[in-house]
Amino acid sequence: MYSGAGIIRIYAGQSGRPFAERMCAYLGAQLGESQTIQFSEGNTFVRVGESIRDKDVYLVQPIARHPNDEFMELLFWIDAFKRSSANSVTVIIPYFSYAKGDKKDEPRVSIRARVCADCIEAAGADRIIFMDLHAAQIQGFFKKPVDHLIAQPLLAEYIRRSGIVDENLVVVSPDAGSAKRAHTFAKALGCPVAIGDKTRYDHSENAKVLDIIGEVKDKNCLVVDDFSISGGTMIDVARGLKEKGARNIYGALSHNCMSEKALQRLDESPYEFVVTTDTVECPEAKNHPKIRIISAAPMFAQAVKIIHDRAPMSTLFDQRISKRMLDMSFTQQLNLLYDPE
Repeated sequence: MYSGAGIIRIYAGQSGRPFAERMCAYLGAQLGESQTIQFSEGNTFVRVGESIRDKDVYLVQPIARHPNDEFMELLFWIDAFKRSSANSVTVIIPYFSYAKGDKKDEPRVSIRARVCADCIEAAGADRIIFMDLHAAQIQGFFKKPVDHLIAQPLLAEYIRRSGIVDENLVVVSPDAGSAKRAHTFAKALGCPVAIGDKTRYDHSENAKVLDIIGEVKDKNCLVVDDFSISGGTMIDVARGLKEKGARNIYGALSHNCMSEKALQRLDESPYEFVVTTDTVECPEAKNHPKIRIISAAPMFAQAVKIIHDRAPMSTLFDQRISKRMLDMSFTQQLNLLYDPE
């Protein structure tokens, strides 16, 4: 059991239980007692199953597959913890679906991420932890402290260990908006960058890649992005790379939100494999021949430990600590992910 500033108390909403259990496995902690009931008309009821008076609590709830229900449940949990006299409530959102609504880019639309931020703070959250928000400036929507973790160290290390990093590897951004992420990835791997020219004509989950900017002929390509839902952009980029003469194509996603239909499309795509994290629980992906899942739970668990210890978050990226996280992400945590039970 970790013993910093008292026992770490981690709780989970309905969508966060598997991820929270993996965090607890890293920390040697017990998942807190809680209950969620969904009534027949869709009404959600939550209850904390033990005393948390004057305790620091950590709530895990991805906003992913059912964002409206999951977000409302998150607010109810924050309220329940505050009404149970918790000393502080840290909200852990491994994947935040509404991060896509980060700006008013056309008339008469809502800035959904800002509305969500206001609601989370109004419910009583004291701190929020995210990973790879679609737009990093969303951190500025909050007045409370926000910790923004990045999956790149995990994904880049997996790519290194896969043996595909050499002078022929090019990191590819699917669009200009992801170029900074691609440059960070390329710097970590010591590779050049190419960028896709992508356009979106409507609010569907599909975009059209018009061209590839950069030299990819006779190169192996690693396409990096923060998330994929329909798989359309990723697969379109891969086909564009093949048309430009690329050899083997790989992918790296911070969050895997692909539907069953998208996974079928991936199976027929030019990708050799796509490595992603477990921030979104996706049972269909676990046995997919082209999906490799590594766990981000140790990184989140380490962040919780640092916060609970009142230590600086910069220590999370200390090389010694990172190696332990990586080892558990690739071994013990994978065993949990693929447990037949």
